[in-house]
Amino acid sequence: MDDGKPSGPKAKWWSRPSTGRAVPAEPEDSTPVADTAEDTAVHGTAPAAEPAAEAAPRPAPAVAEPPAPPLAEPPAVAEPPAPRAQPLHAPDEYSTPPYGGPGPWAPAPPVQRPVPTPAHGTPVPPPYAGTNGQGTAVHAPAPVPVNAPAPVGQGPGESYAPPPQPHAVPQQHHHSAPPQQQPQPHPAQHEFQPQTSQWLRYDPWGAPQQPLTHPGPPLGADPQPRRRRRGSALIGAALLALVAGGIGGGIGAYAERNGGLTTVELPQAGRDSGGRAPDSVAGIASSALPSVVTLHVSGSAESGTGTGFVLDDKGHILTNNHVVAPAGSNGDITVTFSGGETAPAEIVGKDSGYDLAVVKVTGVSGLKPLPLGNSDNVQVGDPVVAIGAPFDLSNTVTSGIISAKQRPITAGGEKGDGSDVSYVDALQTDAPINPGNSGGPLVDSEARVIGINSAIRGADSGSGLDGGQSGSIGLGFAIPINQGKRVAEELINTGKATHPVIGVTLDMKFTGDGAKVGGKGADGGSAVTADGPADKAGIKPGDIITEVEGGRVHSGEELIVKIRAHRPGDRLDLKLTRGGKELSMTLTLGSASGT
Repeated sequence: MDDGKPSGPKAKWWSRPSTGRAVPAEPEDSTPVADTAEDTAVHGTAPAAEPAAEAAPRPAPAVAEPPAPPLAEPPAVAEPPAPRAQPLHAPDEYSTPPYGGPGPWAPAPPVQRPVPTPAHGTPVPPPYAGTNGQGTAVHAPAPVPVNAPAPVGQGPGESYAPPPQPHAVPQQHHHSAPPQQQPQPHPAQHEFQPQTSQWLRYDPWGAPQQPLTHPGPPLGADPQPRRRRRGSALIGAALLALVAGGIGGGIGAYAERNGGLTTVELPQAGRDSGGRAPDSVAGIASSALPSVVTLHVSGSAESGTGTGFVLDDKGHILTNNHVVAPAGSNGDITVTFSGGETAPAEIVGKDSGYDLAVVKVTGVSGLKPLPLGNSDNVQVGDPVVAIGAPFDLSNTVTSGIISAKQRPITAGGEKGDGSDVSYVDALQTDAPINPGNSGGPLVDSEARVIGINSAIRGADSGSGLDGGQSGSIGLGFAIPINQGKRVAEELINTGKATHPVIGVTLDMKFTGDGAKVGGKGADGGSAVTADGPADKAGIKPGDIITEVEGGRVHSGEELIVKIRAHRPGDRLDLKLTRGGKELSMTLTLGSASGT
């Protein structure tokens, strides 16, 4: 009959149950371990801890035993309010663990404590609690009775301090007979009393919560927090370098885009020597500009602006007649040089038939004459540069080419009697020429004058030396310098220019091809001047001149232009038709005074 008494093996002295804690029963088929602890206790030695695999007792299911006489009660100790962990066996006084002395290469064996077993008889191993900071594995402390009192000398809130000499042998173990099975006190009748022996206060292989001397890792070891701090420092340094690099890159990119942090400086080429090839537009302009002047003319009725260029160091300047015409006989002419100096000028001579005039400045030194070229050498397509003061914009330079040669241009005729009509066998250029360019030089690639800019073709007017006011449309005309040179020399020397003539009156109303000799002269006489060049050559009234020096003639104006392109006394070969027959003859040009 089950009366609550144990029927299995007797409980060992080191597995005494705690008050308030019931030891789980072992399964019935568990095999009891040999009672070696009782044999060793007879000889007066403390039981040595056995290996974990062999020493763990597996008692059979136990039942309550009758209460035994209580042990000698130690001095009363105040029961602490909170239970503390208690070692459940007495330490070995000779410090001989079953596996030999623990070393740094192997973890110390845990304290051998009876472990509760589940209902099915499988022992529950001690839970693993990690390492003690040195890489040594430790286990969580064994279950502690709920109402177990704290060791002697340890009160609430006090740390566990092991005694310095743990080898004293407790006296309750020095009896000659094996210990008898002791009855387990009922929780309601007895409470577990704290032991006064030092054996219960020393656990050589205790949990890390009960160190012998110094908690935590040994002195001199590198603790984990320091490694964490070192890793944090490295991460912080890397982040700082990354942030600094990003800020530096941003500042560098901003500085590169803006040329600096505060001011903007754009890249620029340095100053050069200023030299240019002599045949370039810049080289030509640099050579010719010091010899080009701007004329401001004012008279009683009108005023105007034009251009001229220096002929010699005496102050003679060549320009167009229509530039100085507004001054009349008592107007004012002021010459402004390229450097800005000004000087008054006087008319030396002019000729309306050639549209040329010469003025002279006085009191000026250091003049630079502009060299003269040869207009007979000019070819269509040659590069040219025009210099002048269009619309009073001094020192204006334009460039182009020779577009054509021997363009017959007539200008003037405002008087109505033809005395002011100009006939020019002109050079055509596409260099822009505008009002104000008149009288300026047209120079070749060697900065030599090959023409005098005199007329333009405007989109809103006919041809004229003063041109249309709409500006250049790429049709500019210049008097060949060969003709200008001869006229300028005559004007400087005599004040007048001579015109070559053939001694005939032309029918300007003839609409056929060629220049027709009229029937009567202006005074009602013969159209052929007696004893003149034409009369001596055999030209008759009504003849039609078709060629001069091998060039076709299509009108009376064109015949005049071709004749004035020569000097008086030159011999010309002509072709004409008379009554349907073609004739050839030669004549020598006469001379007439110009106006």
